[in-house]
Amino acid sequence: MSDSSGRYSLFARSIHWLTALLVLTMVPAGLIMIRIGSGPLQNQLFDFHRSVGVVLMVLTVIRLLYRLAHKPAPLPDDIPAWQRFASGVTHWFLYGFLIINPFIGWVATSAYGAAISVFGMFTMPSLVAKDRELAAQLFSVHEVLGLLFTAAVLMHIGAALYHGIVRRDGVLSRML
Repeated sequence: MSDSSGRYSLFARSIHWLTALLVLTMVPAGLIMIRIGSGPLQNQLFDFHRSVGVVLMVLTVIRLLYRLAHKPAPLPDDIPAWQRFASGVTHWFLYGFLIINPFIGWVATSAYGAAISVFGMFTMPSLVAKDRELAAQLFSVHEVLGLLFTAAVLMHIGAALYHGIVRRDGVLSRML
């Protein structure tokens, strides 16, 4: 996952920044789509949100498999233990979320009775029978997890900026 200088590989950096770009577009789309009235814009946002969710779920599986085979360089020795712990927990939460929450959204959408067309190229199979009560419960879980995920993303960005601007310890530059 990293070269001898401690910098992440081009593949790891590319998939990280692609994931970041998709997350930074999907989260606002998700927040807006549930707050605006029904109509063409809301339908487009739902389609976009669902499509990106599927792509992120697949990208994350690929990223995890790559990470398991390519260990990242260790953090600098002077990073406190609590920051190392927080970093590890946050990263694994982000990975887990990017697999679990899109899956919950897929099941919820299936239970709602809607199709998930991935950028118009193919349609995901329905996972459960139509059940609007189940859909409502799962969409509530999906939304709460989405808010927790957003908080974790903001922490991740804040920590990266702290390392890049305040500490200047090379942690941020490994991913640039």
